[in-house]
This record gives sequence, C-alpha cells and structure tokens, in this order.
Amino acid sequence: MVGIVAQRFSALNEPGNLVLECITYFTGLLGHLFLGCYTRSQAHMYRRNIKHILIPLAVGLTLVIVYNLFLRPALPPQTVQLAETVEPVASPPTPPQSWSIESEAKSVRVLDQSVVPPTPHEDLLETIRDEIEKHNLSLAETKLKELPPAVLSNTKSKSFVATLWNNLGLQQERLNGTRASVKSFKRAADLDASNPVILMNLAHAYWEQRDRALNAEFLMKLMEVTPEEPFPHLAMADLLQEQDKLEEAAKHLDQAADRARQDPGLQSYLAAVTMKVRRTQSVESRMTAKSSTHFIVKFDGEEDQSTWISVLEILEEAYREIGQKFGHFPSKPIMVVLHAKDSFQGATGSPAWADGLYDPTLGRIQIPTQGATTDRKWLASVLRHEYVHALLHDRLGTSSGALPTWLNEGLAMQLAGDVWPELDQAMSGDIKVIPLTYLEGSWGALPAGTSTVAYLEANSATRYLIERWGMARVNELLNALQAKSSVAAALQNKLFVSYEQFHQQWLESFERSRS
Repeated sequence: MVGIVAQRFSALNEPGNLVLECITYFTGLLGHLFLGCYTRSQAHMYRRNIKHILIPLAVGLTLVIVYNLFLRPALPPQTVQLAETVEPVASPPTPPQSWSIESEAKSVRVLDQSVVPPTPHEDLLETIRDEIEKHNLSLAETKLKELPPAVLSNTKSKSFVATLWNNLGLQQERLNGTRASVKSFKRAADLDASNPVILMNLAHAYWEQRDRALNAEFLMKLMEVTPEEPFPHLAMADLLQEQDKLEEAAKHLDQAADRARQDPGLQSYLAAVTMKVRRTQSVESRMTAKSSTHFIVKFDGEEDQSTWISVLEILEEAYREIGQKFGHFPSKPIMVVLHAKDSFQGATGSPAWADGLYDPTLGRIQIPTQGATTDRKWLASVLRHEYVHALLHDRLGTSSGALPTWLNEGLAMQLAGDVWPELDQAMSGDIKVIPLTYLEGSWGALPAGTSTVAYLEANSATRYLIERWGMARVNELLNALQAKSSVAAALQNKLFVSYEQFHQQWLESFERSRS
C-alpha cells in the first residue's frame, strides 16, 4: 500500500533540540579547554596561545546554529504510520492547454472613466465613478439604478453611464465571476449598443455562463462591430456545433484562425478544434439521427438502428433521476453518437481501456455499440456515467477545466450509481495508492492497471466527500471551482479543511473500509 506515509521522529531530530544539543556540547568542550589551559594555580607556567583552536570551534558552532535555525529543510508534521513507503506514481502528463477566454480578452476590458462629461449631472456621475474606483460596488450600483431619466436623455452623459456600468461589471466579475457581472454588461450594452468593448465584455460573460442570449443574431452584430476579432467567429462555431452544422462551424473556425495570426497559442487551439470538427463531420456524415425531448442520438444506419430506442429511454430516465439528485438539468439537448466497434477509438482518440467518452469540445457523448444490443445493463451504466460528465460540463461551462479529474470521475460514478465489479476486486487486492493531487489532470495516458486504482480512489474520495459534507456543500465546492478557485482554496473556503487534511481523513476512511 502507498498512501500518505507518516513516521515518528525522535526528539533529537527536531531542529530546536538538535541546536540545543550542539550548543551544550560545544559549550562544554570550550569550557573544558579554558579550564584545562588556564588553571589559576599554574597560570604562568602553563599559559599558552590557543586561538588556533578556539576560533575554528567558534566558527563551527555558529555554522551549526545558522544551518539548523535557517537552512535545514523543514520536516513534514507526520505522526502516525498509515502505510508502507513506496515510490509515488508519476503524474499523468498535462493535457494540451486549450485557449482561454481570459487570454483573448485582455485588450477588451476597461473603458476610460477619468473625464466626466460637462453636463448638469456632472457631480452625480463623478460621485458614482468614485464609488466604483473605491470598490463600493453595491452603493455604486444602487446610485446607477436610481439615476434620474434626465441623465440618460443627454447623449454625452448616457454614453458615460454606459462606461460606468461596464466598469462596474468588471469589478463585479473580478470579485464574483461573470454570474455577478452579466447584468451590468447588459445595462451597458442597452445604453451604448455600438461600443465594441462593451459588446465584447457582454459576449464573454454570455460565453462563460452558457447564456442562450449568445445567439446567431447577437454574434452577427458583434462581427460587424468588431470585424478583426477572432472570438465572435469562435463563438459562432461553437453555436453551430451544438446545432450539428459542422461544415459551417469549420468555416467560422477558419475565419477565427485568420484573425488570430498574432496569437500562436490561439492559432494552435483553433487548428486542433478545426481538425476535430472536420474529422467528426467525416465520421458522422453517413449517420442517421433520432431525437427525443432532451437528446439527439446519431448511429450508423442499419447496424445501430435497433439500439437507439433503448439509448433514448435510458438517457431520458437519467435526465430525470440524476438531474433531481444533482439539482441541475442541461440547458440544451445533448448529442450522443453510437460508433461501430472498429471506429470508436479512431474517431474519438480515447484510450484503449475506455468504454465511453464525453467530448467537451464538441459537446458529444460517444460510445461504442459492441455489446449494446445484448447487454442493456452495460449500456445503461456507460450512458449514465457519460451523461453526468455532460451535465457537469453544462453546469460549470467554460470553467469545467478547473474540475479535478478525480472529482469529475467520482461524481460521475456516484450520481450514475455505477457498480463496477473490477473496483470491488481491486479493493481487496494489493493497492499502491496514488495521491489525489496526481489525479487532477488527464488520465488519458494512464495504463490499464493504474486506471483501475484511479477510478477506485476517485469513487471512494467522492463518496467520502458526499457522505461527510452532503451534496449541498459539494455544490458550493463546484461554485468555487467555477469562480476559478484552486482545488485547495475551494476545499479550505467551502469545507473548512485543507487539501492535506481532506486527503488524510479520506485515506484513513479508505483504509478502514479495506480492513
């Protein structure tokens, strides 16, 4: 077993005690030398110069004290041995960095509010501006809402009020994310519908919140106002992908790439997404689609036609049951693609050990159909599991990348009610526990044996999280992750426990359940 390895240390291993021992030893040695060389009774006979001994000793004593007090590495506060020591498993490779809205939006944020236009309401507008600059956001918002109609009838002051709403939204976003800022950006856009900075800020807020107001009409207007910006075309491609218009989506991705020549990172991201869209279009162009209220199922003609009814029945049941348990329902229909046995891995790029996959880039659940017609239990398990991934992505929006993989997989297993015999077998076997921090990134490169342990730990840690704190607190944890908190900060701020303490407490529970 690995785990968190803890050992007891003797008192002499503590830096403070070691310093005390050194001081005592050298003091005694120096005293002995002084007394031996400077006896009062024979001072003149035996007096001699011993500076060549005392100076090196004093220097040595100083170095020992300095090293132990300031330079010696601190030992971790460990108290109880929980498991044998083993080498940690190498961390999975970091996934390719997807393009971030924040990186593209750096140049489209703040409007100049330093000069208040000369109007009869100049003092009032200056007061509101000062409140925003002092971060008195609630007061500034109240004053903006209470502005007399005469202020907005003046063209100059109306434009400045739009600026104030925009900058208020930026401050709100900095503190509480786009959920808090989107209303302010909307008010700014209502007052100045042709300002490219305001419209871009509003578009980014819509994007992060998966707001359906980011529709084709809004994006076409944004393209007119900001003709050189890549973002409107990327957002349009995303919208077209949801509508399964992959050819049109690829064209807008090409246009976004043309406008992103100065950003190699964005160009790389767009090239990867474009390649995936075109590959998906090639694979799915020959497929048949069937729909229910909340899902669209695509399959390979005759081969999978007998399966799609079962798939829709399973998914609609999952929609009701898991949605009630999780307290969230998807904002749009979810696409499910059933692949023939020989095309699943090539079409999805999934690891060999995967039974299914949710692709957040294209918003698709993808599963192989081998066994689907004969094993409904397996089919239901895979569909429910991947549906939870889709639900989590819809819940967190563009912040879904902040969700650690162990919690993503653990929630999928807990909410879907997964029963994996392989995990029961692994639970009673010889396990080398992987620290949860190593399971935050992609698992795509994990070997099959290690992946079983990863799923076992994810399931166990998430079950402990839900049983100890409840789903309401887990939702608060997800809110913190959505607002860009790290896993450690989210645990500390929402559950009042450090990452290390959570890991230790979960591991103790895990060990008890194995014994």
